[in-house]
Amino acid sequence: MSTIEAPTKTEMNSTTVTERVTGANAVVRILLEEGVDLVFGYPGGAIMPVYDSLYDYQQQIHHVLARHEQGATHAAQGYARASGKVGVCLATSGPGATNLITGLADAQIDSTPMVCITGQVPSGLLGSDAFQETDVIGISMPVTKWNTQVTRAEEIPEALAKAFYIAKSGRPGPVLVDITKDAQFQEFDFSYTKCTGLRSYVPVPKLDPTKVEQAAELINNAERPFILFGQGVILGNAEAEFKTFIEKTGIPSAWTIMGLSALETDHPLNVGMLGMHGNYGPNLLTNECDVLIAIGMRFDDRVTGNLSKYAKQAKVIHLEIDPAEIDKNVKTDVAVLGDCKESLTALIEKVKPNSHKEWLQRFRDCDAMEHEKVIQGELHPTDEKLSMGEVIRIINEKTNGDAILVTDVGQHQMVACRYTKFNQSKSNITSGGLGTMGFGLPAGLGAALGAPDRTVVAVIGDGGLQMTIQEFATIYQTRANVKVLLLNNEFLGMVRQWQQLFFDKRYSATEMINPDFQTIAKGYYIPTNKVTEREKLDDAITEFINHDGAYFLEVMVGKENNVFPMVPSGCGVAEIRLE
Repeated sequence: MSTIEAPTKTEMNSTTVTERVTGANAVVRILLEEGVDLVFGYPGGAIMPVYDSLYDYQQQIHHVLARHEQGATHAAQGYARASGKVGVCLATSGPGATNLITGLADAQIDSTPMVCITGQVPSGLLGSDAFQETDVIGISMPVTKWNTQVTRAEEIPEALAKAFYIAKSGRPGPVLVDITKDAQFQEFDFSYTKCTGLRSYVPVPKLDPTKVEQAAELINNAERPFILFGQGVILGNAEAEFKTFIEKTGIPSAWTIMGLSALETDHPLNVGMLGMHGNYGPNLLTNECDVLIAIGMRFDDRVTGNLSKYAKQAKVIHLEIDPAEIDKNVKTDVAVLGDCKESLTALIEKVKPNSHKEWLQRFRDCDAMEHEKVIQGELHPTDEKLSMGEVIRIINEKTNGDAILVTDVGQHQMVACRYTKFNQSKSNITSGGLGTMGFGLPAGLGAALGAPDRTVVAVIGDGGLQMTIQEFATIYQTRANVKVLLLNNEFLGMVRQWQQLFFDKRYSATEMINPDFQTIAKGYYIPTNKVTEREKLDDAITEFINHDGAYFLEVMVGKENNVFPMVPSGCGVAEIRLE
């Protein structure tokens, strides 16, 4: 993205009405122009002029004071994913800026639109190793869609206009604008017009009708077609078109964890989850389909397993907005580049009505086998130890599939994604590509602020919770209505499972000696409860869901429970294990 050129005059015309303002004041006014009414951040010396200006706009822009800049980024991600808007973060220079990097990397790989504005030391001190100076442009370049440094106040409008346009256009992603402190103090004649285009940047490739025809021909002639759908369906607002497409063609469809909730869980053509801990049928039958149709997904290694053994028998169709993803991991026979909504609309006209009942039944037969060997025991365990799955089952019963689920990373993430029921889109918020422990608590906060009318449940493990546990204070201060569910197995569970299966139960550095989480939650003035016995679980979850405001529920689950099915590392998807 660093090669993007300046807007042409026809793409970004300056307004004639100007006013003399400081650079800091311009930043806040631009946020208002871009429709921003909520920002996450943490003040400091180099960004202080912006915060001083923000003081005069408290009625228009609500600022959420995170307790750590990483927490601010994850909260902005949760907000963006739940609301469909751009998440905005403010941070100071040096450690404030570097603390954003994990969140930027997470947003980059998961295609989350985010604008981060950092303060920087005065331009005259750049390169002098001044107090709290870091080269945040160099550091953040690999983990942003675009970044830039501003050293003069008059550069601020163009930089921020480009930032918002780039963050939300095409395949979304995070951008960073670094503004020196003197630029924030300088006065200039301010005017602002939103950016609508950039020379050499084509966010949405033009749809090629020939490719649509070729894809439709493969689909119409397929005997065992199979659809893999990802977050691109959600980001493209193409849920309705996707549903029409699969219902017309009758093709079984499986989701990546980022695509979860694009199609309601109980839809008859929804055959489940792909990947390392996905469902048995979607993994096994990937290597038996004759046409594989990937829609808005990037063939991540957690989905494909060993690429040398992945779907070698199938013709591959890839619907994708980002040309860089075509043929990157899986060789494509037909690549349909373009906006997902537009591509699906064109395909719907070309495909023939069909039904693949016998092929679909293969998936259902696999479901029955998985239910007997895995699911029944996870959702309705017979031993005395509580399971993660039964907790999620009761959550489903209490929320009727209408809640937003936010997860951290680990065993609880896989269990929650496998068993949560969803009726509407933008309901699953998780750290997919980067797998960031510590994501869940602040992202849950952000989701609750981004969708205040919905129930938000943040499911977290004892390891991840302690990485950003300070954000309980932000939840309390904002009065965010987020339900925090801790599934506590007193282990770094996913790592422990690998140690058990592949390292002879040599549990090196994975057992957790935990604090009293109940006391900690109470210290942050958050109502709390702890469950260790099955007979108390249902009532506890009822209180947890129905409570008006934030609530922390800790459930002690089996210490050495494992998540199955599982595709072992280095294996092909057809080598998936049920036990």
